[in-house]
Amino acid sequence: MMGFISTITGRAGPSGFGSSSTAEQVTMGLDASHITALITGGASGIGAETVRALALRGAHVVIAARNLSAASKAREEIAKCIPTAKIDVMEVDLSSIASVRHLASNYMARNLPLNLLINNAGIMFCPYELSKDGIEKQFATNHLGHFLLTNLLLDTMKKTAKESGTEGRIVNLSSVAHFMTYPGGILFDSLNDKNRYSEHEAYGQSKLANILHAKELSIRLKAEGANITANSVHPGLIWTPLMRHSKHYMKLIQFFSRFLWKNIPQGASTSCFVALHPSLKGISGKYFSDCNEEPTSAFGNDMELSKKLWELSEKLTAA
Repeated sequence: MMGFISTITGRAGPSGFGSSSTAEQVTMGLDASHITALITGGASGIGAETVRALALRGAHVVIAARNLSAASKAREEIAKCIPTAKIDVMEVDLSSIASVRHLASNYMARNLPLNLLINNAGIMFCPYELSKDGIEKQFATNHLGHFLLTNLLLDTMKKTAKESGTEGRIVNLSSVAHFMTYPGGILFDSLNDKNRYSEHEAYGQSKLANILHAKELSIRLKAEGANITANSVHPGLIWTPLMRHSKHYMKLIQFFSRFLWKNIPQGASTSCFVALHPSLKGISGKYFSDCNEEPTSAFGNDMELSKKLWELSEKLTAA
């Protein structure tokens, strides 16, 4: 309830920030010149704003995007405002296991360090479709692609954290929509069943998977003693290209809830806060909204569910 009120009023929470805070504000005074970050979907929307904020603080940012032209344009626009920006562009289709493996291989071939991985890209409320690998498209793109990418780059992150002494951070973009999933949370036995498909519940399922992935990963990293944290975030309600499959539905929602919506700089704030802020050192396995920790749904805290999802994800990606 307090989170809902704070979102409406913009009142700052315990972190000192709230729903009205922007990406620039939450990173003010921070030096990220020692950070190399990879962000998926950084070509538009809150992803592009996250790239801009990280570059402004000196980070070397690699944008991984399906549309190379859009990603290159975003890089050029940022460079106009931040001449010192260090931004590279790489190609990936997160719905394709082969493409994700290709990105990871190309990244490692560059011998770049990796301090920060922001799993930002996603699709929303799409009509039923299977990926090239025969997996329901929202689950494949929003969860499986990021699950595999994270696994493939984890050794690079561990090596970077060990050699640099700087804590690595993994940030999964989830959503409050994780409350709106299928009965049981995840359709383990009928993931690709067209007759069971609901574009809204499928999206909620994929966003729940982002939370469960971060929670299970945080447990495994802690058990290894790795100097890496994994958290998930809800960016808020923001009008971005993500809405393209449901613009009429979302316009209606926006009309009746306009006091809850954020602009893009506000929408990128929680990602940037969790990615860079020193107050979160050592904090892992948590879910953040409006730059403050918030509770998840009951499914989001179900560690048996997270283990089962991890096993399914390994099987589907052959990770």
